[in-house]
Amino acid sequence: MRIVDVCAFYSPQGGGVKTYVERKLRAGAAAGHEIIILAPGMGSDTLPRHGEGSGVVSLPAPRFPLDRRYGYFDDEAALHAMLDRLQPDVVEVSSPWTSASMVANWKGSAPRVLVMHADPLASYAYRWFRPLASRQTIDQVFGRFWRHLRNLDRNFDLVVSASDSLTDRMTAGGLEKVVTLPMGVEPGIFSPAHRDPALRARLLELCGLPEEATLLLGAGRLAPEKRWPMVIDAVTAAAYHRPIGMVLLGDGRDRARVVRAIGHNPHIRLLAPVTDRPALASIFASADALVHGCESETFCMVGAEARASGLPVIMPNLGGASDHLRGWVGEGYEPGDRSDLAAAILRLADRLGEPLPEPRVATMDQHFERLFGMFEGLTHAGQPQRVRG
Repeated sequence: MRIVDVCAFYSPQGGGVKTYVERKLRAGAAAGHEIIILAPGMGSDTLPRHGEGSGVVSLPAPRFPLDRRYGYFDDEAALHAMLDRLQPDVVEVSSPWTSASMVANWKGSAPRVLVMHADPLASYAYRWFRPLASRQTIDQVFGRFWRHLRNLDRNFDLVVSASDSLTDRMTAGGLEKVVTLPMGVEPGIFSPAHRDPALRARLLELCGLPEEATLLLGAGRLAPEKRWPMVIDAVTAAAYHRPIGMVLLGDGRDRARVVRAIGHNPHIRLLAPVTDRPALASIFASADALVHGCESETFCMVGAEARASGLPVIMPNLGGASDHLRGWVGEGYEPGDRSDLAAAILRLADRLGEPLPEPRVATMDQHFERLFGMFEGLTHAGQPQRVRG
């Protein structure tokens, strides 16, 4: 198959999406498929010819104002023309925004699949207005977006969600073609075997604490929806009751707020993202628990990496992050509630040392095997009749 992924979130300087895309290119080649990532960029890359392999093709596009590393599709005719040139067997879209509507309007006959790599309502509307209204009320206010999703559901052949929580919410919202397919972790990277007591001691020393203290790990973009200032406040509050340190690996546009939240606390350290995967795997395996603040994750890759590393997790009770509490050692808390998070941290700290189950986490390769199998099912079944509009 030739699979064209209209990927609005891809950037050569990106993080999780770039990791996912690079693994997808390798998995596709191993399975005998052509994977073409069609991304918004500064110029147009050399177009791969049919039968000559996978790659990234960029269409000229404006820069996203809030993060100049990314672009966004703004020319529907150019996108349609590129899809006509590429002649895909399947078209995949990774964003529910404008690019999905553009693909829905394309006149080609290839099956099209929407993969929900973003949860806009949870990332923005629920987070902004939850102190003022219930989710049900917010959904009613944002009924236009739900109508948009239902329209995409009619125009696409399949909608793929990475977590049961998102699938349940979209199904309750009237979508009929949603299936759950968790993303998985990079194979051969994360494992409890990488635990290094000496590394743990060095990280605690960096936090000004002895080896007897509890070492929490945070990892991810420094963005408002990740709620790092709330996490920092909760860790600080929990540390009044027992010695607790935290190492946060990340960078992003919310860095100034994160630095202000840490203030002069010597037990919380902000470090640059670790791009060396084996080194990152050692850090994950050597901490005592992962703490996460974002309830709008569609999958929560760091949660999966923590589980694969044998690391207990402290997660909000909503979103893709909450899926990692099932069948694993961890504590949940009310999203956005720093007091409840502090209590969850202390509960888990009291449980540290308990035997852990064997980590069972799907790999990205297993994810792609299932995803490509779904695509093949669509092409073999023939093109279903879609209701336009």
